[in-house]
Amino acid sequence: MSTRRASRSSQPASVANISDEQISDLLSKLRQLIPQLRTNHADKVSASKLLQETCSYIRSLHREVDDLSDQLSQLLASIDGDSDQAAIIRSLLL
Repeated sequence: MSTRRASRSSQPASVANISDEQISDLLSKLRQLIPQLRTNHADKVSASKLLQETCSYIRSLHREVDDLSDQLSQLLASIDGDSDQAAIIRSLLL
């Protein structure tokens, strides 16, 4: 029994039933979502490296969201709450 299969045997049934082909397909789809891995050579990236890059990318997206949130808070603090600008911003957020 391979290490991967042995480690999956302790997982819930729904996870343990994922085939190697399905895992490969999911990794391929994930590879296409990560901008740094959209190159032709990304096929040669290991699953471990792919998951590390995915985590890094998600962290960078979180930082970007935090930065944009801070910018929005500063913008909202700098305008009159009853102005047309405030109404437009509120409509975009809803």
